[in-house]
Amino acid sequence: MTSPSPAACLIGWPARHSRSPKLHGYWLERYRIDGRYGFEEVPPDAFAEFVTHLREHGYVGANVTMPHKEMAFALSEPDARATAVGAANTLWFEDGRLKSTNTDIEGFLGSLDAAAKGWDERTRHAVVLGAGGASRAVIYGLIERGIDRITVVNRSHDKAIAVADAFGPSVAGARWADLSDHLAGADLLVNSTSLGMKGEAPLVIEIAGLAPTAVVSDIVYVPLTTPLLAAARARGHATANGLDMLLHQAVRGFELWFGVRPEVTQDQFDLLAADIEPA
Repeated sequence: MTSPSPAACLIGWPARHSRSPKLHGYWLERYRIDGRYGFEEVPPDAFAEFVTHLREHGYVGANVTMPHKEMAFALSEPDARATAVGAANTLWFEDGRLKSTNTDIEGFLGSLDAAAKGWDERTRHAVVLGAGGASRAVIYGLIERGIDRITVVNRSHDKAIAVADAFGPSVAGARWADLSDHLAGADLLVNSTSLGMKGEAPLVIEIAGLAPTAVVSDIVYVPLTTPLLAAARARGHATANGLDMLLHQAVRGFELWFGVRPEVTQDQFDLLAADIEPA
């Protein structure tokens, strides 16, 4: 009797809009793996039952997207990264137990490494816009890389302070009105908000004060080139976009489920980019 092919999925509500099946499908084909990756649209009131019986539903693991990330965290055994963010986006089984992590951290770091090799060695001051879950992932990754001066700027100053307090003395919260002061001479700017995303309010800021060698990252990937990234490129800054982050955050889950650590390629980026912004 042969073992069934391993299967993983994205769980969300909704989920059918996700690019994850195309992303993982590329790797399954490239590495000639007899496996599959699909999606499951599970409403919030059915999520706990679905996840606690994930194996019975035929899956060796899963990605989790909105609105289930906090519940996935609560129903599993989270690692340090998921704990730092307070949410899980990747599930797998280990010794029969359901484990979880948050690979947004790896996605963020991987996208920066690809866009600007050695950025962490050159960064003395990083400015992070936003104080939500994505911001926490970004901050954790920056601290992992040894960045010891991080300023979190948010429209709600109280939220910026709360996030900063959760991470210790290397992180400070700041008011949005003071953003230009904090950008002066900064080596890294990260937009972890939805501002600038298609259908959302624009992100209107002035980046002229950034250090000439600064790197600019935007987690938004619709559109691929946000006004922030366009302005940064016009000034000669290296940039990383949200699709870079999406691709790199998927690497660890694929490895956990299918046993191969995949490589992010330009062909794969182009495949998903064409899906986001068709010619």
